[in-house]
Amino acid sequence: MLVLGKTAVSIVATYKAVKNGYQVAVMAPTAILAKQHLENFNKILEKFDINSQILISGMSKKQKEKVLENLKNGKIDVIIGTHALLEESVEFCNLGLVVTDEQHRFGVRQREILNTKGKNPDVLVMSATPIPRTLALILYGDLDISIINELPPGRQKIDTFAVTTGMEGRVNQFIEKQILEGRQCYIVCPLVEETEEIDAKAVIELADKYKNEIFKNYRVEYIYGKMKPKEKDEIMTKFKNGEIDILISTTVIEVGVDVPNANIMVIENAERFGLATLHQLRGRVGRGNFKSYCILKYKGKSELTKQRMDIMVKTNDGFVISEKDLELRGSGEFFGTRQHGLPELKIANLFSDMELLKRVQSVAVAIMEDDPELKKTENSVLKNMVDKKFSKRIEI
Repeated sequence: MLVLGKTAVSIVATYKAVKNGYQVAVMAPTAILAKQHLENFNKILEKFDINSQILISGMSKKQKEKVLENLKNGKIDVIIGTHALLEESVEFCNLGLVVTDEQHRFGVRQREILNTKGKNPDVLVMSATPIPRTLALILYGDLDISIINELPPGRQKIDTFAVTTGMEGRVNQFIEKQILEGRQCYIVCPLVEETEEIDAKAVIELADKYKNEIFKNYRVEYIYGKMKPKEKDEIMTKFKNGEIDILISTTVIEVGVDVPNANIMVIENAERFGLATLHQLRGRVGRGNFKSYCILKYKGKSELTKQRMDIMVKTNDGFVISEKDLELRGSGEFFGTRQHGLPELKIANLFSDMELLKRVQSVAVAIMEDDPELKKTENSVLKNMVDKKFSKRIEI
């Protein structure tokens, strides 16, 4: 299988860094994704005598100690790992490049910790989550931004359908047809367990129903975020190896391993997800040579719901989708977290006032070039505001 997309970019950058005498750290959000990276990196870099190793929490104490020792003395060129890379015991001989995959899964402070383990290392942050181009200028104004906007060779367009719950029987028949042809299926739910307050599909209940009623002749498993990491890794490995036909999950599989044989993504209560999340989930299929499908099951007849489903059906362009998502939901709900360092704007709107914000950014850049520590008298008020805003350390 070819190594494509952002992974290929990171491997090229890693090769260049190592051949110039530096070590490379690659941080991924999950152990199974870290293992996939190790496999891909070794596939390309081993032939160039580049030593890549892994560091994850599930390793034995003896294994960890050996890796840490070899990393410190420079015997390891590339270390690939999870949050385990952030521990104080992780020391480098000469760290020159830090790669963060699915960077939105890590807090600002977490990325800082890894960067400080080297002497001003180069930084490459990667994400498959589409961010509006204009918003990217605000979020990553201190970085050079590159966009891969083409599908890898051989990838087919994913057909997307938005259906109401009245179509459930036909959807289940379609899933069974694909499984009988040898394919696999993801089912994504918004909740882990059902509640009286929220009328939405839940992973555990749906898994029970599928196992014992609808798909009792097939192999059905479920996965969600708060399961033990080892359990999650075992289930995803089984799914990747074709030992599970239907995997029912929360959005935990939004960032996951490649399963080329999985060609159906069914999203329950699609109206409860942001468009960017729906697009990210849809990207879990279509990674092999098989025709792939995304089925959005939704409730509600509001105009907003119809608009959101319509945009998903009409386009596979993540940037078009993310712009619409930002327009419809606003920046707060678009990201769903404060870890990105987005300002809490009282008056400005990140969508409608983007041109003004870009002008403000250019002014900020000019000030930082002229007075990086804000020592000049005319910048004293600004310095006080910055100090007040960022006086508290960001927690991991």
